[in-house]
Amino acid sequence: MLDADFFRRWMAATAAAVDRESARLTELDSPIGDADHGSNLQRGFTAVRATLDKDAPDTPGAVLTLAGRQLISTVGGASGPLYGTLLRRTGKTLGDAAQVSEAELAQALRVGVDAVAALGGAAPGDKTMLDALVPAVEALDGGDFAAARSAAEHGAEATTPLQARKGRASYLGERSIGHQDPGATSSALLIAALAETAGEAS
Repeated sequence: MLDADFFRRWMAATAAAVDRESARLTELDSPIGDADHGSNLQRGFTAVRATLDKDAPDTPGAVLTLAGRQLISTVGGASGPLYGTLLRRTGKTLGDAAQVSEAELAQALRVGVDAVAALGGAAPGDKTMLDALVPAVEALDGGDFAAARSAAEHGAEATTPLQARKGRASYLGERSIGHQDPGATSSALLIAALAETAGEAS
C-alpha cells in the first residue's frame, strides 16, 4: 500500500529529475516551442517541493491535489494547466484514503490522463505528453512500475518522427517532424520518478 509519504517522495523525485533535465527539456522545446519548457517546469516543481515540505498533507490524494494546484498557479504556458490537471484529477480520484493500492493509483492516473486528453483535445500520435502517459498508464495497469517507465520513455522517443497535431508545435506543420516532443519527454521523467520511488519502497 502507498501512503502520503510515498507520494511526497514521488513529487520530490520528479522535482529533482526536472532540475537535472531542465536544460535538455528547453533544448527540445527550442525548435518547436517557446524554448521555456524546462525552465517553466523547474519553477513549478521547485514550488511543489517547497509547498509539500511546508504543508505536508496526510493522504495521497491531498498530496497530488495540492501539487496540481501549485503547478497551475506557478507554471506558464500550457504546461501548468496540463500537468496541474493530471495531478489534481488523479488526486481527487484517490479521494481521502490514508493509503491506496498500486491498482488504485493506476486507475486514478488513467482518470488524470483522460482529463489531460479532454483539456488539450489531443490523442496518442498527436506528438504531445499523451504519447508517453497513455502507454505508461496501460503498463501500470499490470502493476509494473518499471514497465510503465520503459513504456513512457519509448513513447517519448517515438514522437520524434511524428508531425505535431496539437499545441504550439502544430503551427510548424511538417517542420515539427524530426524533433522529440518536450512534453512527452517531461512526462516520461514524471513516470520514471514514480518507478524510482516505488523501487525504493519495495
